[in-house]
Amino acid sequence: MDTAEVFFTNMRTRQTRNLVWKMAALLKAAGFEQMDLERKFVAVKMHFGEPGNLAFIRPNYAARVISMVREAGGRPFLTDTNTLYTGGRSNAVDHLASASANGFNRLSAGCEVIIADGLRGMEYREVEVGCKHTDTAKIAAAVADADSLVTLSHFKGHELTGIGGAIKNLGMGCAARGGKLFMHSTSKPVIQQDKCVACGLCKESCPQEAILWNAEKQAMIAYDRCIGCGQCIAMCQYGAVKAVLDESASVAAEKIAEYALAAVKDKPSLHASFIMDVSPFCDCWGYNDKALVADIGIAASRDPVALDQACVDMVNEAPLAPGTILEDSGLTRGDDKFGAVHRETSWQAGLAYAESIGLGSREYSLVKID
Repeated sequence: MDTAEVFFTNMRTRQTRNLVWKMAALLKAAGFEQMDLERKFVAVKMHFGEPGNLAFIRPNYAARVISMVREAGGRPFLTDTNTLYTGGRSNAVDHLASASANGFNRLSAGCEVIIADGLRGMEYREVEVGCKHTDTAKIAAAVADADSLVTLSHFKGHELTGIGGAIKNLGMGCAARGGKLFMHSTSKPVIQQDKCVACGLCKESCPQEAILWNAEKQAMIAYDRCIGCGQCIAMCQYGAVKAVLDESASVAAEKIAEYALAAVKDKPSLHASFIMDVSPFCDCWGYNDKALVADIGIAASRDPVALDQACVDMVNEAPLAPGTILEDSGLTRGDDKFGAVHRETSWQAGLAYAESIGLGSREYSLVKID
């Protein structure tokens, strides 16, 4: 497979080149101006931030992308899909309210904000991909119906896939509720009851009320309710809740890659990742833990696989920030930070599979933009 180009700009600015200006220049270098957007519907896909989480991409960046699309003659809209779990973004009404509270609305962005899979997450189009796990993917209607796609991703750690970047934003982020259930179906955790101290944190955090007490007041999972979101794994402080140690995490990563392939099928696309506030966990939580590294910059590419690989490499090469979840890990520069946080996952396997199905290439050249 050919080497992909990944364009990168760091956090340094000067009076005539602020970060929003640098992001626009980066997107143009990565191919934005070669996209035919005249009179086209352009979905700008991003994560609007779970209420309480402050690591999401600032709306200033989204507004600049929207203005770029308009200048190119396109019809842009900001979009995301509803979450599988209950919370501030599980239906379109609450989701739009959460988005507006975080600064994503028609006034600030200069365009409509559309929840791509509708009121309850049930509006989708079936997109054929013919992959190992996925024959047809349930892609959110507004994303599938758009003519072009621009993704803005906050690069971070993730409980299910090790990393959350462009592929996660495309695969899980562009799926309707049925697709999300399909991708999570192999990731249901188990509870080692000999380690359970009945603190109740997993029970309180479960969005589906799937954690129950057994006769000895130890936690147990009602699998008929469990959606495999992994929140109980992240909440447990005693190592009692674990991902199933078989192929569950790798299968989920493969399904996400297949859905990402469906999201970009027959659609011009460009992807930007913000390597800032690199939190160890997903932005779907109502909080964000301290960033693993100092802010690095913004990267962009037409190739989501190369983009994720480049972002991982830059984070792993960066010095570990003091006072993080990895403070006592003994990691040195160049070590795998995400693997150390999420030991039951393999981001490497996920990227390798994405490459194997033609989503992109892990081989890349880094082009630095001032």
